[in-house]
Amino acid sequence: MEKTENKIIAGGNFLITPSTPDQCFTPEEFREEQKMIEQTCVEFLEKDVLPYLDDIDQQKEGLMVSLLDKAGELGLLGAAFPEKYGGLGENFVTATLINEALGAGHSFAVAVAAHNGIGSLPILYFGTEEQKQKYIPKLATGELKGAYALTEPNSGSDALSGKTKAILSEDGNHYLINGQKIWITNAGFADVFTVFAKIDGEHFTAFIVDRDTKGLSFGEEEHKMGIKGSSTRQVFFEDCKVPKENVLGEIGRGHIIAFNILNIGRLKLCAAALGGAKRALNITATYANTREQFKTPIGQFGAIKHKLAEMVIRTYATESSLYRTSKWIAEKEKELAASGKNEDETLLGAAEEYAIECAMLKVIGSECLDYIVDEGVQIHGGNGFSDEYNISRSYRDSRINRIFEGTNEINRLLTLDMYLKRAMKGRIDLLKPAMAVQKELMGIPSFDEDDAPFAAELKAIANFKKAILMCAGAAVQKLMMKIDKEQELLMYIADMLNYTFMAESMLLRTMKMNGEQKELATQATKVFIADAADRINHAGKNAVNAFADGDEQRMMLLGIKRFTKVAPFNTKDARRAIADKLLDTKQYFF
Repeated sequence: MEKTENKIIAGGNFLITPSTPDQCFTPEEFREEQKMIEQTCVEFLEKDVLPYLDDIDQQKEGLMVSLLDKAGELGLLGAAFPEKYGGLGENFVTATLINEALGAGHSFAVAVAAHNGIGSLPILYFGTEEQKQKYIPKLATGELKGAYALTEPNSGSDALSGKTKAILSEDGNHYLINGQKIWITNAGFADVFTVFAKIDGEHFTAFIVDRDTKGLSFGEEEHKMGIKGSSTRQVFFEDCKVPKENVLGEIGRGHIIAFNILNIGRLKLCAAALGGAKRALNITATYANTREQFKTPIGQFGAIKHKLAEMVIRTYATESSLYRTSKWIAEKEKELAASGKNEDETLLGAAEEYAIECAMLKVIGSECLDYIVDEGVQIHGGNGFSDEYNISRSYRDSRINRIFEGTNEINRLLTLDMYLKRAMKGRIDLLKPAMAVQKELMGIPSFDEDDAPFAAELKAIANFKKAILMCAGAAVQKLMMKIDKEQELLMYIADMLNYTFMAESMLLRTMKMNGEQKELATQATKVFIADAADRINHAGKNAVNAFADGDEQRMMLLGIKRFTKVAPFNTKDARRAIADKLLDTKQYFF
C-alpha cells in the first residue's frame, strides 16, 4: 500500500540531510489501483501502438491523432488533471507511472508526453478560471491536442532571447504576434498552442493560441534522425490575431511559466526514458537468450553478462531516484494545500521546490536510456544496425532525449546554479556542512568499523556527500561570483551529485525491500556504489585541479581519496548473478 505519511526532505537537501528508508517511497509500494492503471497503459501499447510502429514512423494520415483519442478514452491523458476539469484527480506518483508506462511507445510516447505535459500544464497551472474551463476538459479527453511553442531559430537554451513579438492592436482587443518557432512537437495536428512572445519586443509573455487563428501557419514536417512518427514543424506568426483574453499568466512573467513547466517536463522525460529503457532491455535480454555463437547463447558469455547486468543496475538506479522524487512532489502538494494554498500554488510550489532534483533526473534518465540502447545495439551485433530489429529504432529515438527539455549540459549547470542561489537566499544551508567537512579534513580519520547491515554503504554515501561539499564549498570560496564562468568545474560537481543521488536512492530502496528480490537488489546497489566511488573520485579530482593549487590542492586531493574509499567488492560475480536472473526472467525484474 502506498505510504502517505513519509516525512519529505526539502528540495536539494538530500545533500546535507541524512535520509532513512522510511522517507523513501519505492515502486514496491504502488497501490493496486496504480498497478491497474499501469497495466492499462501496457495493454494499450501492446494492442494499439507497438504493432504499428512502422506506420507511426511513416506518419500515416490520422494515425497519431486516433491513438491520442484512444488514450483519452482510456483516461490516460487527463489522469492527473483535477476532477472538476474532467480529469481523474490522480496524484503525481500515478501521473509519473503513466508517463513511464507509455514511454515504451517510441514516437507515440513523445506525442502523448508533449500533450499531457508542456502542451496542457501551462493552462492548468497559470490559466484564469475561464481559460481552464474552456480548454482543460477538452485537453483531458483528447478532444483538443496541445503543443508548446518556445524554441526559435536563434534561441534554444537561451530561451529568453527569442525575437517573436506581440503588439496590442489599435482597438485594444487583440495582440498581433509576429515571429517564428521551430522544433514544435505535435505542431502538425495540435489544436491549441502555448506561445511565448515579447510584448512590444520587451515583455516576455505567454499566450494561448488556437490553431484556426488567422495569421498562424506551419512548415512541412521535419525529417529527423529519430522519433520519426512525432510531428515536428516550424510555426509561423504573421500578424497572428490573438484575443487579449488569451494572455496566459501575467504580462512580462512568461519566464515563470516557461521555467516551471520545464521542471515538470524534465521529470516526465525521465519517466518516459525509463519506460523506453525497460523495453529496450527486455528486447535485448530475449535476443541474448536466443542468439547463438560457438553453439552457445551469447547471453552466457561473461562480456555480454557484464553489459546486461549494467543495464539492469542503471535502470534500477534511475527508477529508484525517479519515484523517490515523485513522492516528494506529491507530498509537497499535500503540504501546501493543507497550509491554505490554492490549487495552482500547490502544483507550482511543489514543482519549484524540487527543481534541482528534476534537472538531475532529466540527465539521469536520458543517459540511462542512451546507455541501454547503445549496448543493446552492440549485443545485437550486425542485426542491431538493421531496421528489421526494433533496437535500431530505440537507438535513433533515444538520442533526442539529451537535447529535449534543456540539454544535459544546461541541466548540469542549472543543478549547481540553483544550489548556489538557494544557498544565497538562505533556503539551503551549504556553508555549515562545507565548513564541517573542511574541519574534518584537518583531523585524524576514524577507523571504527560498524558491522550493522548496510553500514558500509551508508558510510560511503555520507562520504560522497562530503566530497561534494568539500569541492563546492572551496570552489565558491575561491572563485566567488566568477564560478558561473567555470562550466567544466560545475559539470564535474553535478556528476558527483547525480551519482550520489542515484546511489542513495538505490540503497534506501534496497534497505526497505523484502523478499527474494532483496539479495539481487543488494548486489546491484553494491556494484553501483563501488563504481560510483571511482566516478566521483575521477570527477572530484578534475574539479579540484580546475581551481586549486599548492597546499590547498594537495589537501583536497587527499580528501577526495579519503571520501571515495570503499571496501573491495567482487562486482564481476554480482553482475553475473544479476544477468542470470535477467536471462531467466527475460525482462527487467525489479
